[in-house]
Amino acid sequence: MDPFGLFCTGALLACGLYWFVCLLGPAEQKGKRAVDLSGGSISAEKVQDNYRQYWSFFRQPKEIETAEKVPDFVDTFYNLVTDIYEWGWGQSFHFSPSIRGKSHRDATRLHEEMAVDLIEVKPGDRVLDVGCGVGGPMRAIAAHSRANVVGITINEYQVNRARLHNKKAGLDSLCEVVCGNFLEMPFKDNTFDGAYSIEATCHAPKLEEVYAEVFRVLKPGSLYVSYEWVTTDKYRGDNPEHVEVIQGIERGDALPGLRNYKDIAEVAKKVGFEVVKEKDLAKPPALPWWTRLKMGRIAYWRNHILVTVLASIGIAPKGTVDVHEMLFKTADYLTRGGDSGIFSPMHMILLRKPQVPPTQS
Repeated sequence: MDPFGLFCTGALLACGLYWFVCLLGPAEQKGKRAVDLSGGSISAEKVQDNYRQYWSFFRQPKEIETAEKVPDFVDTFYNLVTDIYEWGWGQSFHFSPSIRGKSHRDATRLHEEMAVDLIEVKPGDRVLDVGCGVGGPMRAIAAHSRANVVGITINEYQVNRARLHNKKAGLDSLCEVVCGNFLEMPFKDNTFDGAYSIEATCHAPKLEEVYAEVFRVLKPGSLYVSYEWVTTDKYRGDNPEHVEVIQGIERGDALPGLRNYKDIAEVAKKVGFEVVKEKDLAKPPALPWWTRLKMGRIAYWRNHILVTVLASIGIAPKGTVDVHEMLFKTADYLTRGGDSGIFSPMHMILLRKPQVPPTQS
């Protein structure tokens, strides 16, 4: 081949690589580049061992049914997946219904803004984000409401990422991030004017424990809204396919066990909340929340090839390929759960902490 032909071939390959890696969804737009993938707070040489440790939890199911074991279980999971979530999905680690004429980013933002609108906070109020991740919802909610948002996450790496994003967004004066366990929150009683959790309390071994903590730190009369992961009225425990899908979701998302939608309000009332409103936001006329997962299959294979190459040349930690493959399999279970209607990640419940009853003279 003559020099001109070689040049043209090289240019074509370079353009193809650029299109494949960048134009199909550049990670830089989401705040994390592929070459920067890590294991969170886990050193690169220990990522693969921690991946194996994560799966060992499921070989000892009783170990993840106690509050003492769950923090390590969830912390390990988010060390493994946080960078991949940011790179492949964005800074908001949750789903939202598709909206005609709106981008996924806009649909996500509107889903988050609805949460803070429901709890009726005012500018300057102090609001708690229960399980804030890297703070995507926190920033959208702070910008929308001008409330002071305090987020708590078990994962130290996520705390650092959230603080970095808050500063970049110019919202660090409204957003505070605390590293802690939402089963034992480091806040005084009657501290917050409102609270929300977006697909986070599913990690609690017992929902009443996290709801009781939220109840404790809320001011009397304040509202709390939660988007819960649940099995729906279509789920059948004697259907092997249903069981396979739900167990696949649990294994791939660090869940001690999914709850049935009927249990949520009962737990809330048990710890003292008044139920103001309850609705599955995934039900029609809402458009499917899992559409984005289906549309992302091409991007997954592109990303998987890239992760495999980066791991093989030592840029990405060895276990990253295993984690990425696990998340793809989990995406398939989530899609099947959505298609069949047996699973919802957005069962909304709005709760109020009652006013303190008047003292008797």
